[in-house]
Amino acid sequence: MASRTFLPRHLIRSARISSLSTLPHQTRLMTTSPPSFPALFARGGTSNGLVIHRKDLPPESQWSQVLPSAMGSPDPYVRQLDGMGSGISSTSKIVILGPPSRDNVDVEFTFVQVGIQDGGLDMAGNCGNMSSLVGPVAWDSGLVSSKTVETDQDGSQWATVRFLNTNTNKVMSSKFRVEGSPLRYTHKGDYAMDGVPGTGSKVVMSFLDPAGAKTGKALPTGNTVDSLTLSDGTTVKASLVDVGNPGVFISTESLGMADHLSLAPALVESNDQLKDRLEEIRQAGAILMGLDPKVKSVPKIVLLFPSSGSSEVDIRCLALSMGQAHKAVPLTLALCLGAASQLKGTIASDLIDGKSKDTVTIGHPSGKVDIGTVIRDDRIESAQLLRTARILMKGDTSLGHAMADPINSVPEPGHPYFPLDAVIPGYLPNSTGVFELISTFGAIVSAVVGFAVWQTTRTRKPVRPIDQFAVGWFALCKSDTAALRQNKK
Repeated sequence: MASRTFLPRHLIRSARISSLSTLPHQTRLMTTSPPSFPALFARGGTSNGLVIHRKDLPPESQWSQVLPSAMGSPDPYVRQLDGMGSGISSTSKIVILGPPSRDNVDVEFTFVQVGIQDGGLDMAGNCGNMSSLVGPVAWDSGLVSSKTVETDQDGSQWATVRFLNTNTNKVMSSKFRVEGSPLRYTHKGDYAMDGVPGTGSKVVMSFLDPAGAKTGKALPTGNTVDSLTLSDGTTVKASLVDVGNPGVFISTESLGMADHLSLAPALVESNDQLKDRLEEIRQAGAILMGLDPKVKSVPKIVLLFPSSGSSEVDIRCLALSMGQAHKAVPLTLALCLGAASQLKGTIASDLIDGKSKDTVTIGHPSGKVDIGTVIRDDRIESAQLLRTARILMKGDTSLGHAMADPINSVPEPGHPYFPLDAVIPGYLPNSTGVFELISTFGAIVSAVVGFAVWQTTRTRKPVRPIDQFAVGWFALCKSDTAALRQNKK
């Protein structure tokens, strides 16, 4: 309807008013729409979420309002229907990109895990799956100033991007295929990844010097196995490892669990007693690692059990993230498990019979993942794995019910997807054209009726249609002129 206003669209868009707060209360309710900001919705590995440029967000002090609202949190129904999340931890994630703060990287990013029920923001750790989006998105967005491209034997071109994760202060790199002119990331390929339907282009992820992401050491306690004492007096053996992200690794045998139960996230989810016990173990491990046990995202707890003679995997696992049984495996935990399996004496190493392998295949509820770990002189130099990634949608994320002061939280438009009806502080929204149309129509009707009554009363004769038309046209012109003058003030 706004495009049918009597005022040209460009005049409506550029018209300024002193403040939206000066509008009458009811008018403000009718003319404002939820604020929004530019964003991508994308899948990285077995996770998906929003990718946002830091420049498009308000100050970090307002993130606690803006980001949960974008994802649809807090939500007591655990569905996030009013946002971009979908009610599970692996899809309630946000990556925030920004320019580098050091010379040896191309870009830096912050990972945010959004609490589904409470809307809390957890930035204690990183997400490896979502990290696979950073290189391709930064490349296509023009954030990479010095571009490195290699051509392989079949003529395919591969770009490499180095980036810093601000959560862990660790440097990572990704290598991915580009094509076209100008060169852009392509998601099309023949690599199949368990947990994701179809195939895609490989994203080769390298985590450089990944040990001690949060604690400073691969083995925070200095032990390959620690005994955790629980509130009922029982003890549980656990390997506490910090590579990529901290993990508390326990064997299902120590809990008396059957293997088939461990591979069924739905069964674990329905067992509140088991989940409570696992959370107690996780918190006990956090304390020994010197971490805050109240932070739900780190460390994560992982159940381990042997491959049962399978030739396809070396070890199997079930991870819990934010209190939920994961349907695949968090990538940084897979990195941690891959490294743990190479450290002699850990529970993971014992379950694969102490075999030393450059690449460990980890089984999880949705399939398997290969983790390559390079260890030299007892130092973990790097960990490597393959992911696929795809940008699903570009546009704007509208903020919803959780915003306490939406008008002051919206950034200026700065990208080609910014909608014409966006509400910006100090600007007249385009939707106001609808209300100008209504006001103009009302002025015409009032003028015509008033003139007809006055003329009939004075002359006792009916008013000719031509006279009614003339009065209406006069009222229309006067209304448009007045609107233009008001908007130019």
